[in-house]
Amino acid sequence: MTTRRLAKRVEYSQPVLYSQFKSKDAIVAAVAVEGFADLAAEMRAARTSTRGPRRAIANVAAAYVAFAEHRPALYDAMFNQAVSLPFATSETPEALRSGFDELRHAVRPFAANDDEDLLAEVLWSGLHGLVSLTRGGRLPRQDHERRLALLLSRLSR
Repeated sequence: MTTRRLAKRVEYSQPVLYSQFKSKDAIVAAVAVEGFADLAAEMRAARTSTRGPRRAIANVAAAYVAFAEHRPALYDAMFNQAVSLPFATSETPEALRSGFDELRHAVRPFAANDDEDLLAEVLWSGLHGLVSLTRGGRLPRQDHERRLALLLSRLSR
């Protein structure tokens, strides 16, 4: 995504964009933060729409995958573009923390003696890997549901 294409898409000129943002990185970071807020809200709705912990983790995973599939450019801005957003620090924006919190809530019933933050990172890594490898044609799409079910069954023991 170039700033020229972005400016055209949002119907502003490049100078207007740069009067609001210092750089392309700043624009992508702002878009990513909004995306994280949207993803967190979608995962929260999915998690709270059911009572059982296995159903909740499955719903969160499905919401994550659906978000990536329905909003690929936004997903790329959030996870695949190099931006200066701080992850896992005290400066992490609230929208990013909210998204991770939803993953943490989903795995909490299964953490037992495991560190729930690490388990949430494993869930996130697994989901991101499945999304990225399937979108990139490295994994056949027809087996996506089976892979996702296997990942979730291992995490929700």
